[in-house]
Amino acid sequence: MSGNVRLLSDTLAAAKEEGRSALIAYLPAGFPTVDGGIEAVKAAIEGGADVVEVGLPHSDPVLDGPVIQTADDIALRGGVRIADVMRTVREAHAATGAPILVMTYWNPIDRYGVERFTAELAEAGGAGCILPDLPVQESALWREHAEKHGLATVFVVAPSSKDERLAEITAAGSGFVYAASLMGVTGTRASVSSQAEDLVRRTRATTDTPVCVGLGVSNPAQAVEVARFADGVIVGSAFVKRMLDAPDDAAGVEAVRALAGELAKGVRGQV
Repeated sequence: MSGNVRLLSDTLAAAKEEGRSALIAYLPAGFPTVDGGIEAVKAAIEGGADVVEVGLPHSDPVLDGPVIQTADDIALRGGVRIADVMRTVREAHAATGAPILVMTYWNPIDRYGVERFTAELAEAGGAGCILPDLPVQESALWREHAEKHGLATVFVVAPSSKDERLAEITAAGSGFVYAASLMGVTGTRASVSSQAEDLVRRTRATTDTPVCVGLGVSNPAQAVEVARFADGVIVGSAFVKRMLDAPDDAAGVEAVRALAGELAKGVRGQV
């Protein structure tokens, strides 16, 4: 069974043809429950997200700020497992037809088994993985199995990445490049780092792969700003915060749908 890397590429290309950035939402699996997380992913897409990253909750999240850590803790205490992550991908993709990726740290994949993980993700209809802590020089085994199963390998670049390092990373990756707008962890911020546009420019000099910006984008005005120079706008903590602040799970799902609609207008410059 082949994964949906082509669907991811086609979706990003279609947004570009429309003269806009793609909207990429992040939501953790198993939060607030497995079923509730699936409904939230579906709502994000129905609201206007083009792509969704499903987070695999991990006990040692090096990139995630307090909002996502809180959601991950709820999911982990609820007993979420990799099987639940795969189910989230499968049901959300089946219901919407949208490309769904998994964002995960390397340790859970390493323990689960690379071949098993990639085969199951492809079977679930997944489009690929974002691997924020897997060094490119140690990624050959993952990339071999991902390519075999038709999955994208999305690496993260940062403002501190030198041009030579950017070229090495972009040559190894596929699907898109995740450009972290700042040095730090995820979270909503008052403004988007000025380093983001320079990072996108330097990254584009090394590749034709779409460059999508995340970390710190939380409202439509910021989405407008980032959409001026990036192929995709990635939003995570703002969605999770809406769910954490909601009075119940159903209201949280509707809050996700509403925010996706607001951000979708942002990437289209309609704010």
